[in-house]
Amino acid sequence: MKEPGLDGRHRDANGRISEKHGNTKVETLRQTYGEGFAKGTRSDAKLSTVLKQKGAQSLTSLVKKK
Repeated sequence: MKEPGLDGRHRDANGRISEKHGNTKVETLRQTYGEGFAKGTRSDAKLSTVLKQKGAQSLTSLVKKK
């Protein structure tokens, strides 16, 4: 049974909704956030690299900066 409000995400063992890890590739994130996500960045770059380049603390803060 699908848990309401998870939108394809899953919960960790402690019940917390898991977050994207720094090793997630830009290509994967573009499937969710669109082709304009991290424009000018290679699709095989990692989220951790993009966060450093853009000076963002998290994926959420990076998306809000747009």
